[in-house]
Amino acid sequence: MKQRAPAAARNREAIAGVLAGELPNLGTVLEIASGTGEHAMHFAALFPRLDWQPSDPDEGARASIAAWRAEYPGENLLPPISLDASKPHWPIECAEALVCINMVHISPWESTLGLFTGAERVLAADAPLILYGPYLERGVETAPSNLTFNDWLKARDPRWGLRQAEELDAVASGHGFMRSARHAMPANNIMLIYRKVQKSAG
Repeated sequence: MKQRAPAAARNREAIAGVLAGELPNLGTVLEIASGTGEHAMHFAALFPRLDWQPSDPDEGARASIAAWRAEYPGENLLPPISLDASKPHWPIECAEALVCINMVHISPWESTLGLFTGAERVLAADAPLILYGPYLERGVETAPSNLTFNDWLKARDPRWGLRQAEELDAVASGHGFMRSARHAMPANNIMLIYRKVQKSAG
């Protein structure tokens, strides 16, 4: 039941380096589309003062997360929950941060729209929504490997594919978020950090 994703082992340290500067000191981190659960276990161990809440809509993925969790010696890695970002109901009411790794390009656009809709509900002002993956950016040459990957994704499912970062910015703005940072990552990936804007009184 325990699954492995080679990419998770390759990218986890680079991702953790960014998370260390973006996550709050305390609270709950909701991870959307946790997949195998390897990231969840690794990050929970690195940030023991945070409760790490993994989630995935896939039953097999949740079983893998639970299997990894069974080996985890700490208490801050929570049981996985069933959560489909595209659905209007999420089984969690609040979190201090939201992390989503490699989902946006391997899901329909509706999942990304739902991600920001849900984040608007569960995150407080200035809380981070952290995305990792390959993205297209205006004025930035796309790596040939990412173009090939994009073609492969669309061949598997026409609804999938690399998203334009500026389109994400527009969706984020519509839900009260502003992009606060962009981090270049290995293997032609980037991390985009959005923070919920404090609404002004009146």
